[in-house]
Amino acid sequence: MLSALAYGSSEQGAAIGAAVLPAIRELEEDRARFYGGLLLNSLNEAARRALEVIMKGYEYQSDFAKKYVALGRQEGERVMLLRLLRARFGELPDAAVARVEGAETAALERWAERVLSAKTLAEVLDEPS
Repeated sequence: MLSALAYGSSEQGAAIGAAVLPAIRELEEDRARFYGGLLLNSLNEAARRALEVIMKGYEYQSDFAKKYVALGRQEGERVMLLRLLRARFGELPDAAVARVEGAETAALERWAERVLSAKTLAEVLDEPS
């Protein structure tokens, strides 16, 4: 972890991050969350992207990891849906943003499928016209 803090933004950042990950996975939930965040914050953008490539296809074993990976994916879907909605319909009403931010994964996926074919924001978000 100290190497990641000292050299995470260097060219060796991805290799250092890859070396730290197995140790973090063995920690209890609170510590793993703390050190995982610390690791990601110590790496430069290129190292973070490289670390994601290394981790692609990795099957998380712990419930902790599965939970937070799912939450991260859900947040990514939420952010992307809001970007698509803004690109398609312009500035969004606060109520629509709040609805997307509070939605479960199934709703986010359903709405994302409608973005390109819907003529109105209401059509995307299941709202009657």
